[in-house]
Amino acid sequence: MSKTKVVQYGCGKMSKYTMRYVYEKGGEIVGAIDVNPDVIGKDIGEIMESEEKGVKIVSVEQAEEMIKNTKPDVAIVTTMSLISDVEDALMLCAKLGVNAITTCEEAFFPMNSNPTITKRLDEMAKKTNCTITGSGYQDIYWGQLISSLAGSTQKITKIKGSSSYNVEDYGIALAKAHGAGLTLDEFDKQVASVDRISDEERQKLIDNGEYLPSYMWNVNGWLCGKLGLTVKSQTQVTVPQTYKEDIYSKTLGMTVKKGDATGMSAVVTTETEEGITLETQCIGKVYSNEDFDKNEWTIEGEPNTTLIINRPSTVELTCASVVNRIPDVISAKPGYVPTEEIGELNFKKQI
Repeated sequence: MSKTKVVQYGCGKMSKYTMRYVYEKGGEIVGAIDVNPDVIGKDIGEIMESEEKGVKIVSVEQAEEMIKNTKPDVAIVTTMSLISDVEDALMLCAKLGVNAITTCEEAFFPMNSNPTITKRLDEMAKKTNCTITGSGYQDIYWGQLISSLAGSTQKITKIKGSSSYNVEDYGIALAKAHGAGLTLDEFDKQVASVDRISDEERQKLIDNGEYLPSYMWNVNGWLCGKLGLTVKSQTQVTVPQTYKEDIYSKTLGMTVKKGDATGMSAVVTTETEEGITLETQCIGKVYSNEDFDKNEWTIEGEPNTTLIINRPSTVELTCASVVNRIPDVISAKPGYVPTEEIGELNFKKQI
């Protein structure tokens, strides 16, 4: 059996794991692409902290030629969080008829936040007979685990979910975007006010490809698709997080005063025709000593069930999910296909 040939698009923190996992599961990396001049020209072995692999990282300008020469079965795209930021990478794959899977959070279910880009990618992928999808941590921990729990429930009235992360781990831009360090008044003006818009205004932004969804916006769409629910309305609000005492942020280089915003929670509420409400939130803040990453979901109904996962290794789980998905993506129908349509994600000994 010939090896699955993979191109790695984006050679940062995640690629160190995705590339190693590809090799460990019997595949091979045939090409790698990045925008960073510091890594272009390097052997991928250096990124993986292993022996040289004989594959040099090329620039985005050389990507098309490299893909045409190497003829990969699939590309793994690990770059940015918004579909507008990964559109060029995914469109290049679609144009060349190469399957692609990305860790981009919005790409998990982009049809409910940026239908214009999704349609463009879908049409091109159908034309060239390849599949484009998004996967990662949310595929299991915000998706399949929840739909599996739902499968053991007689009656559901509400699905509540929350996932937290430390903004200290992701740099100053993300910490500031979460309102860390602002007073509650500043937070209200600078962060919360963005989501105080009417349904019509929000829909206009979505139609124009200008909406900025929180991670759970797309997750709620995915879950409704997987569970066969019809979305009636969906809204998003941002709520400041605070702490009972002063807390120092290394990333911001400042002490966040007691009662000021340490970060935020983005809460997405989805009402469905079936009467089931989804209320999900992502909490990003400067952690205190007692905080840690946590994924908690509750299904309310008959019976009530709560699932809690403490201290998940998000990076490794994301990368393993993507690599285990590769055979599913290769055999899926052409087009932009969210993983809720591709079937269950299982452990693969080999890809």
